[in-house]
Amino acid sequence: MMTARVQTVLGDVNPFVLGRTLTHEHLAMDFSHFYSNPPEQLADKFQSLPYTLDLIGYIKQYPYSSPYNLLMDDSDANTAVLEDLIAYKKFGGGTIVENTTEGIKRNVNFCKRLSQASDVHIVAGTGYYIADTQIQKTLLQSSEDMYNHMLKELTEGCVDAPGIKAGFMGEIGSIWPLRDFERKAIVAAGELQPQVNCGVSFHPHRTPDAPFEIIRLYLEAGGSVDKVVMSHLDRTLLQDDKLLEFAELGTYCQFDLFGCEVSYYQLNVSTDMPSDAQRMDQVALLVNEGRDDKILLSHDIHTKHRLIRYGGHGYSHIINNVLPKLNSIKGIPQEVIDKITIDNPARWLEIKN
Repeated sequence: MMTARVQTVLGDVNPFVLGRTLTHEHLAMDFSHFYSNPPEQLADKFQSLPYTLDLIGYIKQYPYSSPYNLLMDDSDANTAVLEDLIAYKKFGGGTIVENTTEGIKRNVNFCKRLSQASDVHIVAGTGYYIADTQIQKTLLQSSEDMYNHMLKELTEGCVDAPGIKAGFMGEIGSIWPLRDFERKAIVAAGELQPQVNCGVSFHPHRTPDAPFEIIRLYLEAGGSVDKVVMSHLDRTLLQDDKLLEFAELGTYCQFDLFGCEVSYYQLNVSTDMPSDAQRMDQVALLVNEGRDDKILLSHDIHTKHRLIRYGGHGYSHIINNVLPKLNSIKGIPQEVIDKITIDNPARWLEIKN
């Protein structure tokens, strides 16, 4: 008889106990590689460590210009994240999928302590972020090496936390054009996925061609379309026709930058960052096209300023502010909202054998 389980940092659980789930978050990571100089006239505003409330406006506009803001794994951030998770549980949250992978300093043991203290299920990922964040030894790995590394973390335990198994592959990152290292990681994920039957999550670069090419490589390697998530579509596929074209491939379409309400996108200044209202319109578009069984939502919190303690929206934002509006203003029935935030994540995360 085939059984289904989800591998959390505290052990295996039944998919039905996950509850409302955020499928793309970070609880501990280092995003310092993406530091960007602030405008010259504002340079002095980013020297305060830690920053204070009067600097929040500047930080929200230029989040990648504060070294302190980019470190999500110091004692200050650890405390703030725990407070946020306790609030998330209070407001009805059940599970968080932690997407930090090799290259941006995953901390699985901390995730275990967070889960114990907050009573929130946490699922850790395995895999590789973009090539630019890797050390030379990692860059020299073959696709077979990557396959074996992820297999071990999924079936035996994580390298940095031997008693804890990863529960999915992701986020597996790439830039554009794809680097050879990134192609190897995508192919390794595609080859491994049917062997373990776990979920996979990809991070595409900020060009509309990237999601299509990643999925092509993944599927050609043998990966299942029913178990793969394409992240960050709300900042990548901005045209409705392009989004609908991609949705036809059958992957999970993830809108995971909820809470980002500043149109100036520091990592891609030529493109306007959508608002939450525009993200909701993208979700409604797919729902109206009958694709509600392949939609996922999240915030992708990866800097301090988006945590409640630092004046941000926190992990509870979707539950408190987005889901009610999807229902009352965008006209999406509650049962569809529950499918998107409870059923879809559970089905993606479950491992059957």
